[in-house]
Amino acid sequence: MREVNIHNLSQEINRSKRNKDMCISDDEFNKSNMHYIQDEVKEQKSSNVAFNRYKAKFFNENGYALEKYDEAKTKMLKYIFYKKRTENEIRTKFKKDYSQDIIDDAITELKKLGYINDTNYVERFVREYMALKSLSRKELRYKLMSKGIKNNDIDLYFSENSEELNEYELQSAIKIVNRKKNSTEDIEIKQFLLKKGYTSDNIKLAMSY
Repeated sequence: MREVNIHNLSQEINRSKRNKDMCISDDEFNKSNMHYIQDEVKEQKSSNVAFNRYKAKFFNENGYALEKYDEAKTKMLKYIFYKKRTENEIRTKFKKDYSQDIIDDAITELKKLGYINDTNYVERFVREYMALKSLSRKELRYKLMSKGIKNNDIDLYFSENSEELNEYELQSAIKIVNRKKNSTEDIEIKQFLLKKGYTSDNIKLAMSY
């Protein structure tokens, strides 16, 4: 895009006046000079407007191509639809393919639309494991942490559901004791449960059933 340089334009017109030995007054010449400069300025402004419109159409304010952003968002949606994901899982998956700005903006939009929600993910994840596995609360916490869930989100869920989670841990301990008691010494069962993160109180209760 051409930049208008007033000094250079004036020099160019002055040279033209001398070379052609133009028989016009200084006032007439200055008016002509000014009109020429104004035309050049208008042309540049018009070019700037056109360029800014083009830029707004194809590029984000952060400087990346909107086409690339749409591509990233579409791939993220496919990744989420196949299986629910945490924010951290999505960032890890696409960090080599797209810039940080694209990832941040796409995730922000998908959060607003409800496609990414770590709070809901925690509840769904825990419910699934409670239905299928016999785990301690500590084991559940470690599994959530491995998914990249923030400690604050985990703490909040565990605090709001402490009684239910404690009962689940107790029932899990009872299942393990019943499964092992005919072939394993009590002390070994207790050590096994302690290593798994079960609380001492729940271990005692489970061993007494």
